[in-house]
Amino acid sequence: MTKPIRKAVFPVAGLGTRFLPATKAVPKELLPVVDRPLIQYAVDEAREAGIEQFIFVTGRGKGAIEDYFDIAFECETLQRERGKDLSALEGTRLDPGNAVFLRQQESLGLGHAIWVARDIIGDEPFAILLPDEFMKGAPGHGCMKQMVDAYDKVGGNLVCALEIPMDQTPSYGVIDPGARDGVLTEVKGLVEKPKLGTAPSNLILPGRYILQPEVMKILETQEKGAGGEIQLTDAMASLIGSQPFHGVTFDGRRFDCGSKAGYIEANLALALERDDLGDHIRAFATEELAR
Repeated sequence: MTKPIRKAVFPVAGLGTRFLPATKAVPKELLPVVDRPLIQYAVDEAREAGIEQFIFVTGRGKGAIEDYFDIAFECETLQRERGKDLSALEGTRLDPGNAVFLRQQESLGLGHAIWVARDIIGDEPFAILLPDEFMKGAPGHGCMKQMVDAYDKVGGNLVCALEIPMDQTPSYGVIDPGARDGVLTEVKGLVEKPKLGTAPSNLILPGRYILQPEVMKILETQEKGAGGEIQLTDAMASLIGSQPFHGVTFDGRRFDCGSKAGYIEANLALALERDDLGDHIRAFATEELAR
């Protein structure tokens, strides 16, 4: 029997330099898409998938993330006294017993950030969600929920799989695919940021993973890879062959909010879907495009 996925790691130690100067004082994970920060969307996605413990790997200057998930006593009290609706704050407070905040003291890569959480993960399989990869699925059918559903069927290790143009593959981890069965693709190998023209497929890893705890032992001695960092992709590749490994094609939309263009796209797409904003934003965009 497969162990359930109860824990999720959120690597949030990055400096967000592509969004300077906005991220000089505000963590990039707290940048809002319309009116909710990126980290809130990721936590909501994990909750929907049945995650019970939320592990945030932070860095220097990221204390605001912990504050965000704490009680905002003054704000809530003032809103109540004024008879204001508090529904906007729903889901923004995490039970201290279910939220863990760790610090990655050196910028050694995603693999190292995950390894920092090893003692909290223990011997359980776990999920990983990169908040700046905004994965938007249908209500009740988010990306991690789709992956957990697939995990319940096949177990092992799973990564979200997304098709992109081949000329974009040098920026991502790429799957070397085997047999396909519906939304599942056998993973024969993984290549981190392949040189242009060398990628084994156009299936990339857009920041959602379910991994077995054995990956931590590999990360413990993992040497630096692409970009001089300890790459999670290299450690995952070491599991292939010894454990089941599949890609899960995501039924939804992905916005790369680690880039300015992707972040703007996410704001526009979500605003257009809102009952309170959609008509106004659509009319504004139409007018702007006509200029």
